[in-house]
Amino acid sequence: MTSINPDYHAGRHFLQIPGPTAVPERIQRAMDRQVIDHRGPEFGALGREVLAAVKTVFQTTQPVIIYPSSGTGAWEAALVNTLSAGDRVLMVETGHFASLWQKMAVKLGLAPEFIAGDWRHGVDASAIEAHLAQDKAHSIKAVCVVHNETSTGTTSDIAAVRKAIDAVKHPALLMVDTISSLGSVHYRHDEWGVDVTVGGSQKGLMLPPGLSFNAVSQKAIAASRSAKLPSAFWGWDEMLEANKTGYFPYTPATTLLYGLREAIDMLHEEGLANVFARHERHAEATRRAVRAWGLEILCANPAEYSPVVTAVMMPSGVDADAVRDIILKHFNMSLGMGLSKVKGKVFRIGHLGDFNDLSLLGTLAGVEMGLGLAKVPHQAGGVAAAMTYLRDCAAQQSASTGATRIAA
Repeated sequence: MTSINPDYHAGRHFLQIPGPTAVPERIQRAMDRQVIDHRGPEFGALGREVLAAVKTVFQTTQPVIIYPSSGTGAWEAALVNTLSAGDRVLMVETGHFASLWQKMAVKLGLAPEFIAGDWRHGVDASAIEAHLAQDKAHSIKAVCVVHNETSTGTTSDIAAVRKAIDAVKHPALLMVDTISSLGSVHYRHDEWGVDVTVGGSQKGLMLPPGLSFNAVSQKAIAASRSAKLPSAFWGWDEMLEANKTGYFPYTPATTLLYGLREAIDMLHEEGLANVFARHERHAEATRRAVRAWGLEILCANPAEYSPVVTAVMMPSGVDADAVRDIILKHFNMSLGMGLSKVKGKVFRIGHLGDFNDLSLLGTLAGVEMGLGLAKVPHQAGGVAAAMTYLRDCAAQQSASTGATRIAA
């Protein structure tokens, strides 16, 4: 007789946190190879190829530096390469990760000025403009903002931030965290005048954690020559010099670079514009489900809804983490937890990376069943609302493709 194991789940685990995301088999296979000599000619060719190709994801012609680290390391690299102890830095409280970046600045001996936020809105460019306008001596050396605040499901308008800085003719560097948006959300490093873009491998790039990025402007590189914060491991100068021939000044994450090359190929095979549109479509389908359930989305401004994660608010008295636990136990699906100020108040549905319509519908079905099991006050029909929207999108795409073929 077979004993019952209540902890065993057939089928795949649904990893619906907003990163790390599930790694596609194609990328896993690309990484499943022997490590090579990182000083030899084969690695040099790989390094040159990847360092050139990754620029297309940032939409830049400027250097992109790759570190064997988490995104937190790339935050530190951005700060220590461009700033000196005591420098004033303007930051905006859009959520948990903006707050962590601010705390790092304090630890490094910088003097961050934090524009307070309510964790339901993105960056207010007018507040940045007003703050910089008061800095007549131009003692603020950098403006640091998060593009997509993963903790709240809110995306900020980076082009508007650049316009705000330019409107008062302030020379501060613009630094942007794209850890959860790179490769998933429309982003233009060069066009938007960003000086340092911070990225990570484990979200839209569909890789395991372990790579991080600094895309750097010539203005940022110039600032690095006079910056006084220590930057031994993170130093751009040695990285940029070694990268000219495809190498790194210390041991790189070779297998992850194989995976990065494959990930970039996958993004371009789909087409970046199509990747961004897919994420927008899945985000809208998710929001329609949330509204049909009668629940509230944490992001309060529809213009700032994130294409990669939706934070769902629980009714008063309902523990969001208890709901997450029930969903994990019964349906083998992990949802993002609420962080710091919103802990226990929201759960987050990640819909990014290597993800399609049917995967989203399975995710939303797990959430809807979990809401019922947890006895969360809600209405049925969220999955149906999302399914109708996705079906209509597919019909429109089919009609558009057919019209194009007829015209051709």
